[in-house]
Amino acid sequence: MATSLKESKLADIVSRAQALFDDLSFTAARKWKEAAPGRKVVGYLPIYVPRELIHAAGMLPLGVVGGGDQLEVIHGDAFYQSYICRIPRSTIELGVSGRLDFVDGMLFPSICDVIRNLSGMWKMMFPEVYVRYFDVPQNYKDEIGGNYYIQELRELLEALGEMRGRPVTDDELRASIAVYNENRTLVRELYALRAERPWQVPAAEAYLMMRAGLVLPVEEHSALLRDYIAAAKSEERPRRDNCRVVLTGVFCEQPPLNLIKSLELAGCYVVDDDLLLVTRWLVGDVTTEGDPLENLARAFLHQSSSTAAKYEPDLAEKGQHLVRAVQRTKAEGVIFACPSFCDPALLDRPMLQRVLKAANIPYIAFKYAENSGQMQPIREQAGTFADSIKLWSGA
Repeated sequence: MATSLKESKLADIVSRAQALFDDLSFTAARKWKEAAPGRKVVGYLPIYVPRELIHAAGMLPLGVVGGGDQLEVIHGDAFYQSYICRIPRSTIELGVSGRLDFVDGMLFPSICDVIRNLSGMWKMMFPEVYVRYFDVPQNYKDEIGGNYYIQELRELLEALGEMRGRPVTDDELRASIAVYNENRTLVRELYALRAERPWQVPAAEAYLMMRAGLVLPVEEHSALLRDYIAAAKSEERPRRDNCRVVLTGVFCEQPPLNLIKSLELAGCYVVDDDLLLVTRWLVGDVTTEGDPLENLARAFLHQSSSTAAKYEPDLAEKGQHLVRAVQRTKAEGVIFACPSFCDPALLDRPMLQRVLKAANIPYIAFKYAENSGQMQPIREQAGTFADSIKLWSGA
């Protein structure tokens, strides 16, 4: 009976996260806004934005990652060329179909030229919405890139203060940093548990937990993570003879959930990834002592994840984050899964592959779109890769 209750609790948690994932009308965020007068919602695209600033202003940061494979793009195709990734077209579709009509602001982080252009498009299409292209430094010296980034943060914070009608204080920002530090700690705990016992934390479930954090208030998301981790630890699940892999290239346009499930069905335990880096961009806690903007800037410069969408000042470091991820998680190979037409991911891939080859780490590569429907070829390729690793490791 006790086992049945544990299974039921875990199923309920995953079911809630699945419902949030499936809801393209963002009902949870709408209800949060309607619950009290004057509340505002600020949307952002993937990778990284300083959500602490939005939270400190009393607003809800809302992650917008396109329409996935559930949304038929009808109008969005008229705004963009066919030879770019799908995420801007499906994001436009979310906007013109009224699914984002409750959002008061939109932040477009520095990912690529396509997202930069999308910010300009959004300004023209929705002039009543606060829109900002949020840039980040390319120089990682505190006195140069750090000062530049502090100014970017200050301008954004002032704009958020104007939106709510009063400035955001340093104490409010420190409190928000502390709340997000707690959330980052729980995310690291979840990833560590998955790396240690991937059969207890299926990759698709871990992904759903992360996706929930894009639409829920951070305090609610932390509670959800805490409940899921406890439930996942307490329930024994069958262990399969899968190989352990790191999944990379999936930092912007998100793969269909079925793609993630297909990898594990094909015999691959995903023990690390670069999915939804906004939840894990800062790899350590941000200090709450001193100037909060300076603290956030230093954390970005010196405590942030490596990704193809981020400038890497040390070329010798290029790709070493993948080698370290393989070593840290005891992975046996790397899967490059890049969205079609994703310039940052596809341009970086040859360099990363050379580093893996030098380290004798096997890898495979394929491309996808957020609305990919046919998983069989990917499943066959991943299955062949898993079988090859088992043969090599046994040789």
